[in-house]
Amino acid sequence: MNWTSEFETVCRRLQALEPEMVAFQKELTAIPALGPENGGQGEWERAQFLRKKLEAFGVPQIEQIDAPDSRVASGKRPNLIARVPGKSSQKTIWILTHMDVVPEGDRSLWDTDPWQAVVKEGKIYGRGTEDNQQSLTSALFTLKAFLDTGIKPAYPLALIFVADEETGSEYGLKYLLQHHRHLFSPNDIILVPDAGEPDSTMIEVAEKSILWLRFTTHGSQCHASLPDHGVNAFRAASHLVVALEQLYQRFNLRNELYEPPISTFEPTKKEANVGNVNTIPGKDVFYLDCRILPEYRISEVMDFIGTLCLEVEDRFKVKIEVEPVQVVEAPPPTPADAEVVERLKRAVKAVYNVEARPMGIGGGTVAAVFRQAGLPVAVWSTVDDVCHQPNEYAVIE
Repeated sequence: MNWTSEFETVCRRLQALEPEMVAFQKELTAIPALGPENGGQGEWERAQFLRKKLEAFGVPQIEQIDAPDSRVASGKRPNLIARVPGKSSQKTIWILTHMDVVPEGDRSLWDTDPWQAVVKEGKIYGRGTEDNQQSLTSALFTLKAFLDTGIKPAYPLALIFVADEETGSEYGLKYLLQHHRHLFSPNDIILVPDAGEPDSTMIEVAEKSILWLRFTTHGSQCHASLPDHGVNAFRAASHLVVALEQLYQRFNLRNELYEPPISTFEPTKKEANVGNVNTIPGKDVFYLDCRILPEYRISEVMDFIGTLCLEVEDRFKVKIEVEPVQVVEAPPPTPADAEVVERLKRAVKAVYNVEARPMGIGGGTVAAVFRQAGLPVAVWSTVDDVCHQPNEYAVIE
């Protein structure tokens, strides 16, 4: 059997597996995998479900590497590795997806139960169906298609289902690279299908630096009818939020490799301050999400933010604490001519008949962890990019 007929055989098997893939997505959605930062118990239950599937599929090599985490009931954050042998052992083809998902957010914005997947108009709706279950399902059933047809891939095919991608990867890929670095070789072909475009043309090779900050403004609580008796932390924090817009003017370089081609600085989460209307808050907490082009260092941004905070402190007689929540300095990009990029370009052209191109993104993926370790990696998938949104969905086709 030649390469072309092997490829067509595997594709036909994948097409036949579509109903099973849809059913699998439904089962997976019903097992929420939220990290403790998001009020959950981690990925343990989902990992055990996946392990049983792998065993039922007849996967010959299954390995589980647990990262200890006392915050969850199991005490562990599981990472699963599933392998099938290839015709040559010269290198390994890795496909890494993540098991954890984000919370549903405002339930009232959902048309259906976010934890009960619904199929309609060619889409599967539910939390996690796109991020990252679409790719996890695709990877898992690709493995099954090889096993069902008895066709060996050119090189060993290894799937990694990691924990903790949504909240920093400390218990996922970072743990694996720290304690099991021998798993990966610079010659390996590593794919992270966790970002993409609807037209399949984006091969992500670079990411911006990520800086998440928590701002705590300390004033003095008092009755709202007697504002002179206190210091309104909320008012001062609001002025700081507006002042932080100056980041866009100070760090205004453009880099057309990235989408968007600028650094972004957006206030996001806001914690509750007081529980009643007639109390002036003495403490206020909000967060800032910064995605910074590699032309700038994170330390530059922090210094400028510190200056803005001092101005607000002086004006409103408050104290402002700035605490990093996540700090990821942009690693060097994957070379545009790396093997994984060139192979992806040819594959996308063959399957979708479009020209894929290397690009950078502002969103953070676990691929950055590979790049920091000096391992070439590409991020690619075909998605509508509705991750983290209400009514998230995956397109079945």
